[in-house]
Amino acid sequence: MSSRALLLVASALGHKMGYRDVDEVRRKVERQQRRPAAFGPPKRLDRHCRVTAHFRHGWPCYEVVPRDGAARVQVMYLHGGAYIEEIGDNHWNLIEQLATSGAARVTVPVHPLAPRGTASTVIPDLTALAGRLTADGGLPTVFMGDSAGGGLAVTLAQRLRDTGGTPPDELVLISPWLDAATGNPDIAEVQPHDPMLATEALRYCGSLWAGDLELAHPWVSPLNGSLADLPRTTVFAGTRDILIADARRFRDRATAEGVEVDLAEAEGQIHVYPLWPTTEGHQARRHLLASLPVPAGASLADR
Repeated sequence: MSSRALLLVASALGHKMGYRDVDEVRRKVERQQRRPAAFGPPKRLDRHCRVTAHFRHGWPCYEVVPRDGAARVQVMYLHGGAYIEEIGDNHWNLIEQLATSGAARVTVPVHPLAPRGTASTVIPDLTALAGRLTADGGLPTVFMGDSAGGGLAVTLAQRLRDTGGTPPDELVLISPWLDAATGNPDIAEVQPHDPMLATEALRYCGSLWAGDLELAHPWVSPLNGSLADLPRTTVFAGTRDILIADARRFRDRATAEGVEVDLAEAEGQIHVYPLWPTTEGHQARRHLLASLPVPAGASLADR
């Protein structure tokens, strides 16, 4: 699919495929509560990957590893969907590519969605899971996520830092949602060009995830927390995505606090463009794979 065709589809269906209309978003939440969507990995993954699952926290957590060859990096992948929608095919496609082309062992938590799952009930379990992965020490560890999952990746890195846990080696954030209140005044400049997202609908989703916390709480809006001592971070964002305003703010604040940040801005691209089957999406995924750390003594050529 060309980026132009994707933009036309997103513009035509943005009220359904994205989060522009708050009434449509409320209907999404109601449908998910009434008839939960499937979330398991597609059967095609079995051709190239080994997939296992555990339920230690009362919800599924999948592990996807390459069928042939050893993993050289471990990735905790946190899916997007504004905290109200399940993991989908685009996420699983990237996870499969991480395992096969990136030689990654990918841990994929499928935590409860809002409003049943909230920041205060889910983040402690996710932090415990993340801490076990980083403490393992056998492989370099990356926390990766798109949209809401990108915000979660930052939150978990902050939680491990603040609780004395072992930090991840790297963060990879795809169109991250870093401030649930979407109060950045620079959003207004981008909003007319974004076919998928709008501030009112996002704030509604954020309030469901916040539960008994304030929208400004760092567990909900990690941009309000300290960014000092976070690991090296790669951020992907399109210029037709309102969340790019906070991606730039994250870069500026984190860099000022001594964090190495690579912000890859893609002109004319929409929300989570690296997940879409476009030329720009393929280029972003190559960049993403190249950014993954490798164990000492190894090289990208060994993957």
